[in-house]
Amino acid sequence: MSKPQHISIAEGKKVYFASDNHLGAPTQETSRPREKKFVAWLDTVKDDAAAIFLLGDLFDFWFEYKTVVPKGFTRTLGKLAEIADSGIPIFFFVGNHDLWMKDYFKTELGIPVYHEPKEFTFNETSVFIGHGDGLGPGDKGYKRMKKVFTNPFFQWCFKWMHPDIGIRIGQYMSVKNKMISGDDDAKFLGEDNEWLVAYCKRKLDDKHRDYFVFGHRHLPLEISLNENSKYINLGDWIQYYTYGVFDGDTFELKTF
Repeated sequence: MSKPQHISIAEGKKVYFASDNHLGAPTQETSRPREKKFVAWLDTVKDDAAAIFLLGDLFDFWFEYKTVVPKGFTRTLGKLAEIADSGIPIFFFVGNHDLWMKDYFKTELGIPVYHEPKEFTFNETSVFIGHGDGLGPGDKGYKRMKKVFTNPFFQWCFKWMHPDIGIRIGQYMSVKNKMISGDDDAKFLGEDNEWLVAYCKRKLDDKHRDYFVFGHRHLPLEISLNENSKYINLGDWIQYYTYGVFDGDTFELKTF
C-alpha cells in the first residue's frame, strides 16, 4: 500500500474537487456552454485553492497517440495550464471515458495523472480519492470491458488506426453506448445497494479514512459510513454542476 500524499492547507485556503464533465458530448459545439461554465468555475476557485482535484471523465472520449491528442477543449486545457503554472497543484484521476491518458497532462500541463485510487492527507484529515468505476461488488460486464480497454495489446492495435478514424469511432461509441451516464445511471439505488458505499465500508475494515471522494455516479451524494467516515460523490457538470470543497475542517458539496 503506497504512503498517503500530504498536502498542507494554509489558513484561508481550500481544496476543490470536480468530476464528470464529459466535454465533447454529445458534440463539441453542444458541450461548449458547459465547458465555458467549468472554466468560469476554475477562474473562481483559483483565488483560494490550495489544490484542485479532477476525478475523471473530464472528456467524453480521450485517447493519446504518440504525437496526437483529440482536437478541441482549448479553453479548459489553457485554463488548467494557467493555474498549474501559477503554482497551484492539480491532480487528475482518469475515469472510464479518459482512461487512455498517458503523459500529455504531465508533460504539457504539469498535472500528474493517476490510474488507481489514492489516499491523501490534508493537514490531519485522511481522504481516499478516485473516479469510482469498477470498484465494489457487481457491474461485472463493465469490469470485463475495462480489462479489454486497458489491455496493452488492445491499445497497441487501436493506436495503429489513423487518428481521424480512431477518435471518430471512439467518440461515436462513447455517446452511442450512453457511457455518458447522467440519465439511467444517475439514480440513487438506496444505501444498501450503492456499490461504492459497499466498497468504502470494506476499505474501512483495513484502515480508517475520514472521507472517500469519488465521481462516476453522476449523483451528488453524502453518506455517513460510520460516526467518523463519510462517502462523497461529486455529481456531474451535465445536470447538477456540483463540486466538492474541503476547508481543512469540513467537506461540503456546492453548486456552481
